Amino acid sequence: MSERYVMAIDQGSTSTRCILFDRKATVVAAVRGEHPPSYPKPGWVEHDAARIWRDVQRLIAKALRESGIGTEQVAAVGIANQRETVVLWDRATGQPVAPAISWQDTRTESLVAGLDADLVRQRTGLPPATYFSATKIQWLLRKHGLAARAARGEVLFGTMDSWLIWNLTGGRHLTDVTNASRTMLMDLESLDWDPGLLALFGIPRAMLPEIRSSASVYGTADAVLPGVPIAAAVGDQQAALFGQTCFAPGEAKCTYGTGGFLLMNTGTTPIRSSHGLITTVGYRIGTEPVTYALEGSIATAGSLVQWVRDGLGLISTASEIETLAATVEDNGGCYIVPAFSGLFAPYWRSEARGVIVGLTSYITKGHLARAVLEATGWQTREVVDAMNADSGLALTALSVDGGMTADNLLMQFVADVLGVPVDRPMVAETVSLGAAYAAGLAVGYWSDLRDLRANRHRAGRWAPRMDPEPRAREYANWRRAVECAVLFSR
Repeated sequence: MSERYVMAIDQGSTSTRCILFDRKATVVAAVRGEHPPSYPKPGWVEHDAARIWRDVQRLIAKALRESGIGTEQVAAVGIANQRETVVLWDRATGQPVAPAISWQDTRTESLVAGLDADLVRQRTGLPPATYFSATKIQWLLRKHGLAARAARGEVLFGTMDSWLIWNLTGGRHLTDVTNASRTMLMDLESLDWDPGLLALFGIPRAMLPEIRSSASVYGTADAVLPGVPIAAAVGDQQAALFGQTCFAPGEAKCTYGTGGFLLMNTGTTPIRSSHGLITTVGYRIGTEPVTYALEGSIATAGSLVQWVRDGLGLISTASEIETLAATVEDNGGCYIVPAFSGLFAPYWRSEARGVIVGLTSYITKGHLARAVLEATGWQTREVVDAMNADSGLALTALSVDGGMTADNLLMQFVADVLGVPVDRPMVAETVSLGAAYAAGLAVGYWSDLRDLRANRHRAGRWAPRMDPEPRAREYANWRRAVECAVLFSR
């Protein structure tokens, strides 16, 4: 019998990947296509959902063609996706009724301002923020006069997982519990849409997908892969948690991509944060109890490097940031707080704006480059401090993944400011791997979590080298810079 593989579709904020894994979690094929978002107004970030679906079809075909693997050799497909991004489409035509609104979009700030923060947090584990889906749906329904059609089920909502499942299966309207937990509409304990919140936002239940487990057969991908089961859907950061095999309470990972996303497994009981974190669903495998997580989201990480490249022209490629930062020994007293979309965890100040502080004639572009990288490190530190306080668990090591982990200077800085080792796995595509793992478990390709643990191999480790005194001093300087970002918005 021919060798079989699991396919992962990783639909991200700026690109989509299609990757095939074998039983040892080895990448046997990987293809990628970019789909840059558009920025029609300040604070607006949109996607062309129809283009993303076309890209997915093209990339699936390309992965099979380049690997020489036949459809019959694909045991299952798992989907990981950018979370919170909102797609509305017409049930009859299957076409989007408006551009998709990205998780990074801040246009609904006025809608968020009037929300009862305690009510939203109690039911969903989320702070009211433009980050999440509910106010984006609300805005689209009002803007385009779609409420009546949505109430009749003629206009449907989905995050990117639902959009892809709908298209792949020819019309099944489903989502998973991790993505549903990011909408500001799902009750965190009942794992179902909350009637009170639907009424609060004016969102008809008829337009919402059915919520399933993360590892579950959603249907077959007949539009592209006839007969192949879609057996997982997981929000991208929860997929990375699963792909990093963080299966025990206290184990944590951080994905460094467009943003930075740190999740800690907290077990089968949700921990309500009092330090500015998100209480969210980590994953659910079949009918097993749901695993919860604490999450700290950093809005701007890799996108800050992209801005330095494209907006300022200080570098030609993203990888040059490390080389430029290495030309100086420190930041020269310069700090960059990249609040391009406001400040996320642990502040949740959507009105904050980015600042550069400490500028003198001594500062060179090397100092600016180092300040860019250090901004990601300090934001990680703030989230870890909050996570330790909420969970009562002291982080002993941090598993990392994502494109920015190729930057050794940054990874060393993260280890230095956290005071714990930082580990990078052999398989860098842990978002895709997590989706593949969940799908493989659902169809019996892998037997259990022990099989997945056995596949994990470490590619690199950075041990902390910074002394406590300079660490504390620099952290205090960073916190003062953050205060300037908040003050600037007033």
